[in-house]
Amino acid sequence: MTPVTVFQEKTVALFGLGGSGLATALALKAGGAGVQAWDDNADSLARAREAGIETRDLREADWSGFAALVLSPGVPLTHPEPHWSVRLARDAGVAIIGDIELFCRERRAQAAGAPFVAITGTNGKSTTTALIAHVLAQAGRDVQMGGNIGTAILSLEPPAADRVHVIEMSSFQIDLTPSLDPSVGVLMNITPDHLDRHGTMEQYAAIKERLIQGAGLAVVGIDDAPSRAIADRRGADLVRVHVPHGDVLCTDALTVREGIVRDVDGTALADVNGIGSLRGAHNWQNAGVAVAVARALGLSPEQIQAGLTSFPGLPHRMEEVGRRGHVLFVNDSKATNADSTEKALTAFRDIHWILGGKAKEGGIFPLVPYFERVAHAYLIGAASDAFAATLEGAVPYTRCETLENAVPKAAENAAASGAPEPVVLLSPACASYDQFRNFEIRGNRFRELVQALP
Repeated sequence: MTPVTVFQEKTVALFGLGGSGLATALALKAGGAGVQAWDDNADSLARAREAGIETRDLREADWSGFAALVLSPGVPLTHPEPHWSVRLARDAGVAIIGDIELFCRERRAQAAGAPFVAITGTNGKSTTTALIAHVLAQAGRDVQMGGNIGTAILSLEPPAADRVHVIEMSSFQIDLTPSLDPSVGVLMNITPDHLDRHGTMEQYAAIKERLIQGAGLAVVGIDDAPSRAIADRRGADLVRVHVPHGDVLCTDALTVREGIVRDVDGTALADVNGIGSLRGAHNWQNAGVAVAVARALGLSPEQIQAGLTSFPGLPHRMEEVGRRGHVLFVNDSKATNADSTEKALTAFRDIHWILGGKAKEGGIFPLVPYFERVAHAYLIGAASDAFAATLEGAVPYTRCETLENAVPKAAENAAASGAPEPVVLLSPACASYDQFRNFEIRGNRFRELVQALP
């Protein structure tokens, strides 16, 4: 835990008692603050009381006595409309902050300058966060990884001069961190997302930019227009990361081309070819960013390469779960829409593709240009009829209804295909909840079925 001492002997209101909210309340108490916490969920309130947290309906509280409102990032701050706790705080002139803001204040108070890497972006931030943490840990660094990737930041060990915090940040978390000042700030990319919570694309991009503005060193992927503009505004203390497409090549960036990470002057820094967990151009960007961050934190080229090579990847994100003979099995259950599945289809050939579930708007029509990579498709779940119509005449397919039917059928056909490395790929391009409660359960079931094959 990181005890939060910056509100010692003051009282703080807290709304949202999920995992990070409970950790925040305990960290504030450990640092000597009074906490009055609330949640709209009765089970969350009960867990907080069992943990010794004082709960109180904040609609009935005297807000003049609160030093701050600590808000869960899942609670609307501005759109579609401010939560009632936000309105009460604003009416009382009480600052509204999040748990990462508490960490930032504690870091400045107790260990100013302690290494802190913050990563954001619409896509790829979880993999990049895990990759950076892995590379640093393999080199012997004391690494604490958390934030949006899973572990609440205040559940981690406190900041220290010889300890690196590697923290994934969503736009919601950035919005609640007004004094965000990481040693290294990473912006992967920006595409439209969460506009129901931010109002406009411009506002969403502006929130992402705040992470870069406060960073000592900025590392920015420049392969989309909003991120390029942010990099141009940043100017100094900046590393641009570029994955060229076609003949377009940025000459003032760290580039990743054909799997080779090269410095601005063309010097080869790392090679990600043959690393199964870093297949595909989207993972090349992740690797390029990780190289830039690791270099900035003092790692040698040999340490960086060793870390990249040993990276196991994240579960359910193009995760290699096994081989049977020459057949590779890949769990990409996290791909819940066509945009995510596109990345997997571009990374492989001779694909035996398991797809389906509860379809998103647009279905798989955007994936038609990649159908030539697919040897056979295996349809499961509610989207089967719609997907069969798109595949008709372009890709052979089998209606399997369930994952239990699809995996052995795909394994059998792939083994008999004669291709040098056929791939059985679960990349559903669909939400899971017609047959599974979430994508993790779906991916775990795929792994179990693969491991049960003869």
